[in-house]
Amino acid sequence: MTSLNKICLHWTAGNYNPCQQDLNSYHFLIDNNGKIYFGSHSPEDNLNCYDGNYAAHCGGGNTGCIGISACAMVGFTEKLKQTKCPLTQKQIESMCCLVGYLSNKYGILITENSVFTHYEFDRKRQKPQGKIDIIYLPFLPNLQLNRIGSYLRNKAEWYKKKIKDRKYKLEKKGNTYEFVSIV
Repeated sequence: MTSLNKICLHWTAGNYNPCQQDLNSYHFLIDNNGKIYFGSHSPEDNLNCYDGNYAAHCGGGNTGCIGISACAMVGFTEKLKQTKCPLTQKQIESMCCLVGYLSNKYGILITENSVFTHYEFDRKRQKPQGKIDIIYLPFLPNLQLNRIGSYLRNKAEWYKKKIKDRKYKLEKKGNTYEFVSIV
């Protein structure tokens, strides 16, 4: 039986708020303030991707894979590294905290084979499709492309431990969720 054993990190290439297509494509979305939106599909929907009822976020890699996306990066080009909706540090912190939470919940190890950016997933394919999410962090413009995945995994591992030690918890705030520090 398939288990949830991977997490793929994305950006939507849209603005700071999730649209219906985003909600249908990813399990979790994060706005520019770090607020988390649950998508239309639960992670468990991706245990079976043959029934048509799953979040199709990672072509050829959806089975057993949880999709998390930051709502940002509309119009981004690799050459110019500009967009009117750049990724925010709050989004990335929230994303990494969510990875730590899901890693604890589902027993997913945080390694380059189990937690990866869509870019990293695409690069391992026999025929890469040119996915560029996540290749640039605007608040760390000098972080090299080949170090971004490691940076995110290290941060997620730190949050995983803090969540396990009950230093952070996921809290519902209206229609969204946020991680709050427990003092």
